[in-house]
Amino acid sequence: MFAQYLEAHDLGAALLAKEARRPFPLSAERKRWNELPEAVRKELLLWGDEAKNGYPMVTACQFLAFTRTGDRQIFEEPYFKRRRLLMGAVLAECVAGDGSYLDAVIDGLWCICEETSWVLSAHNGSSHPGARPAKEHPLPEKQNPYIDLFAAQTSATLSYALYFLDRQLNAVTPLIARRVRQEIEQLILIPFMIRDDFWWMGMIRKDVNNWTPWILSNVIDTLLLLVDDPVQLTDGLKRALRMLDAYLAVMPADGGCDEGCSYWNMAGASLLDCLESIYLATGGKVSFYDEPLIQAIGAFPAKAYIGNGYYWNFADCDARPMMDGQRLYCYGQRTHNPALTALGAYTAAQCSTVRPIDTPQMNRVLFRLFQMPPQPQTKPVIPAHASLPALQVFSWNQNGLYIAVKGGHNGESHNHNDVGSFLVYADGQPEIVDAGNMVYTAKTFSDQRYTLWNTRTRNHNLPLINGIEQQAGAEHRAKDVQAQEHCLSMELCDAYPAEAGLTSFQRRFVIEDGRITLSDCISLTEPKPITWVWMLRSKPECHQNEWFFGKLKLTVSPSLSAELEEIPVEDARMSQNFPGSLWRLSFTAPAALSQKQNYMITRS
Repeated sequence: MFAQYLEAHDLGAALLAKEARRPFPLSAERKRWNELPEAVRKELLLWGDEAKNGYPMVTACQFLAFTRTGDRQIFEEPYFKRRRLLMGAVLAECVAGDGSYLDAVIDGLWCICEETSWVLSAHNGSSHPGARPAKEHPLPEKQNPYIDLFAAQTSATLSYALYFLDRQLNAVTPLIARRVRQEIEQLILIPFMIRDDFWWMGMIRKDVNNWTPWILSNVIDTLLLLVDDPVQLTDGLKRALRMLDAYLAVMPADGGCDEGCSYWNMAGASLLDCLESIYLATGGKVSFYDEPLIQAIGAFPAKAYIGNGYYWNFADCDARPMMDGQRLYCYGQRTHNPALTALGAYTAAQCSTVRPIDTPQMNRVLFRLFQMPPQPQTKPVIPAHASLPALQVFSWNQNGLYIAVKGGHNGESHNHNDVGSFLVYADGQPEIVDAGNMVYTAKTFSDQRYTLWNTRTRNHNLPLINGIEQQAGAEHRAKDVQAQEHCLSMELCDAYPAEAGLTSFQRRFVIEDGRITLSDCISLTEPKPITWVWMLRSKPECHQNEWFFGKLKLTVSPSLSAELEEIPVEDARMSQNFPGSLWRLSFTAPAALSQKQNYMITRS
C-alpha cells in the first residue's frame, strides 16, 4: 500500500514547512496552555513536582537481573519511572512557563542521555520480542545499538522535550539539546537508516507484530520533530512507510488483531499514530484512511467490546485492557466509523488522569490534552453479532447474554494453546472466562512459555484427552470453521497432538432463544477418558446436574463426574482484571471410543 503510494507521489513535496506542521502548541504559546482546564493544569504541576524530587538510579545489575533470575521488573520500574518523571517535568514547565521546572527537565534529559542503551533488558540484542539474551552478552553495547519498542519511545519523548523547550534549554547552555540530539542520532536515527536486520523491520522476517507500528510511530515523530534537512526527513519517512507495509502484509483482511485489544492499543492504534503524524505533517494531503484494510484494523476494538470496559481477551490480553479513548475516537472520526467513535468518547470519559495509562507514550498524553473527545451522550452499543472470519473469532450478544469463540491456530502472536475456546458474559460481567495475561518474566517468551498455567489448554474452556493438551504451532489449528446467523462449528482434531488419538473432534455452538448450547462430538483411536474444563469467575454451586454461578446456569449430563478447584489470582497483572479467585470446574467422562456431550448455558 505505502510503497505503491510512494512510487506515484512525491512525499517531500506534500510535507508542510516545519513551522507549519507543529502538532501541539509550543511552551511560548501561553494562550493554549493557559486554556487547559484548571484541574488538568494542577495535575500536570503535581506531576512535575514529583520530578523535582529526583530521578531513580538505573544500574547495570538491575539490567543483569533478567539474565540472572528472569526478573524484568527490577530494571523496568526505574527505567519507566525516569521517563514518566521527565514527561511530567516537561509538561509542568509548559504549564508554568516560568522556568520553575526547567532544572527537573535538564536532570531527566541528562540521566537518560547517560544511559548506555535505551533498550529494555528483556529485549537486549533480541531477534524476537523478549528473547533471552545470550549469556555472553548480558549488557548492551554502546557501539552496537538496537532499537526496541522503548528505545524508540524514549527517542520520541526526548524529541518532544526539545520541541517544547529548546529555547529555554539553550538559554541555560546549548550543550544540553546538542547532547540529546547526539544520543538520538547515535541510538535511533543512524541505526534506523542503515540497518536492515532488525526483525521488526520486516526485511529479514515476515512474521512481524505490534513492534513494527509501535516503533515506527515513535521514529516518525522523532524525524518530524528533529530532522531539519528535507531530503533526510523525506528519506526517513519513506523508509518508515515501506516498513509499515510489512505490518499490513500480516494483517488479515478483516482487520482482526490476534494479540487482542491490549495489544491493539499499541498495534492498530500505533498504526493510527503513524498515519496521523503523516496526515498532520502534510496538512491532510497524504491520507490512507479510506483504505479498506486501514478501516478494518480500526474497527476491531468496537467488534471486540463486551461492555463495562471488558473486551475479548484471548492470548496475552487483559480482560479490561487500558484502551486509549482518544485514539479510538480519532480512528473512528478518520474512518467514519460511528461505533468506534462512540466507544472512544465513552472510554476517554472513563479516564480520570492525563498521565500515561499504559507505557509512557508522549504523543498519547498530548493528544488527550489538546484533542480530547467530547463527552459521550450514550454508552457504546454492543454488536449483536461480530464476525472475523480470517482471525476466526466470532461473537453473539442476545439480550445481554454474550459469547465469543475463537478458532485460529496455536502459532499466533502471543499465543495460548486455546483453539476452540470461548468466553461468556452476562450483562457485561464475566462468567465463563479466559484468564488472560500475567506479568512478563523471562519464561514468557522462552521455550518454557507453555509451562505457565495461563497459556495451557488445561486452563481454558476446552477438553483434555486423557490429560493431553493442545500443542503450540501453526499446524495445530481449527478446520472447517462454519459460522452462521445463530451457530458456529469447527473441527478441532488437528489442534491436539497425534498422541491424543483423535480421529474427529466436532465442536458446535448454537446461540438461540436466550440459551447457548455447546455440543462436542469426539472420536478416538482407542478408548480414553475426556475431561472438559470450564474456567469460571464465580464459585459455582451444584443442584443435581445443574451448576449455578453468577447470573448463569450450566446444565450437564448426570453421567459426568465433576471436580472443582479454586485458583487464587496471585499475579499482579491478572488481578487487575480478575481480583480474588477463578474457579476451574471440570467434568470427566470415562474411557470410550467416542464421546458426545451437550452443555446448555442459560440465565439462572
